Amino acid sequence: MKPFNNRFKRMFPLSLLLLICLLATACGGSIKGKIPSEIDMGSANHSHESHSDHGTAAANTISCADMTAQPSSGPVRTFQLKAAKTPLVLNNGKKSEAWTYNGSTPGPELRVQEGDRVVVNLINENIDKGVTIHWHGVVLPCSQDGVPGVTQNAVWPGEQFTYEFVAAHPGTYWYHSHQQSSQQATMGLIGRLIVEPKKEAFRYDRDYAVTLQELNDKHKLTNGAAGGLKLSASPGETVRLRLINANNLVQWMGVAGADYKVISIDGQDLNGPGLIRGEWIPIGGGQRYDLLFTMPDSGQVRVYSKTEENWSIALGEGKVPENVNKDAKSFDFIAYGTPKDDGISPQMKFDRVYDMVLGPVTINGKSGHHIPTFMVKEGEWIKIRLKHELGSEHPMHLHGHLFKVLTKNGEPLRGSPIYADSILLFKGDEYEIAFHANNPGLWMEHCHNLGHAAAGMTMMVNYEGVSTPYRVGSKSGNIPD
Repeated sequence: MKPFNNRFKRMFPLSLLLLICLLATACGGSIKGKIPSEIDMGSANHSHESHSDHGTAAANTISCADMTAQPSSGPVRTFQLKAAKTPLVLNNGKKSEAWTYNGSTPGPELRVQEGDRVVVNLINENIDKGVTIHWHGVVLPCSQDGVPGVTQNAVWPGEQFTYEFVAAHPGTYWYHSHQQSSQQATMGLIGRLIVEPKKEAFRYDRDYAVTLQELNDKHKLTNGAAGGLKLSASPGETVRLRLINANNLVQWMGVAGADYKVISIDGQDLNGPGLIRGEWIPIGGGQRYDLLFTMPDSGQVRVYSKTEENWSIALGEGKVPENVNKDAKSFDFIAYGTPKDDGISPQMKFDRVYDMVLGPVTINGKSGHHIPTFMVKEGEWIKIRLKHELGSEHPMHLHGHLFKVLTKNGEPLRGSPIYADSILLFKGDEYEIAFHANNPGLWMEHCHNLGHAAAGMTMMVNYEGVSTPYRVGSKSGNIPD
């Protein structure tokens, strides 16, 4: 039952957990010891392949491996990230084994400008299970998505792989290994990617990006520090705080000491956001929320998790503000901000409509490669109806695309349009989302509670006419949970 993290185990009675594991295994989930030998994730039915000629795409198809970034005139930003096993001594004196990019976790914060051509050379020094880099939330060519067995092979010790893409969408993103990510992200193979806009929609004096992570399932770290984070800010200054939840579980974040705005979700700006006071913001695993607030004339602003006291950020000096009422309401984007007509509505005609019914670790009653692929064709408009029937929260993440949230529990959104790459569902929630199939490739759709993904809560959204020369399974060693 290794893919389930310890906190997930505590959330369910043992008997229910055993039942879930048995069901996941029976349905073909990737419980340890049940990984199939070889799967072609580029096929509609994920057929098992017995022949060895995987280097040539099938007739009349385009290989994901050949889908690369188009020429561009923007500046080139080049980085090198070395993945390695690294013993760390945390700022509280405790020691921890970690897997790091460039010797730290999180790895280096990569800041680029909208339109920059980003080139990252990944070197695997000694991670014997192989590594990749998935650029979480970034819309890029199929070959650069960092999914082992789908868009590339895992990078083994002594090997290198170079990623190259254009940072077309400004916003807050992050990166992590997608090879056995339920383990590798927890061990520390994560980092931040910030794409600054050519023209800023909001004014601010300070810009901070903060990662919440749980290293080795026991160390609660804020930008790699235990016991919380202290950031500089002066009275009257406006602060943009980018919150990245690299943990599996939902974090309920509160802001004490100032009114604030939610100006961006998953890196995408909101239209006309209003001031908020004393609400809890639920940020699912992998999601990002950008907050904007002005420092008070005296005292601090404190941004912190409702459930994890070590995940806190103190800004400024002076009097510590009173905590947010623990029973305060939760932020809900359904009526937040100002409407803006973009032509995408629940009433428009869609070329294909798919349903996703979510169980504890299943999608549509199936698991892993047994979940039928959602097939799409370039140029189509796709609607997906998600319904959470059983289990804990599911932050569902779509690779390679931004989607628009159409409805929540049958009610159309009344505020700002919400564009995102993930949607957080609690039990009983129903959402309709829509996306334009304008980025051909083979794309994962999975729960970003990575323990759920490892148990089989992952599927594919594949374009017609796209193939892959790579294979998932124990034979290749490519395990993209």
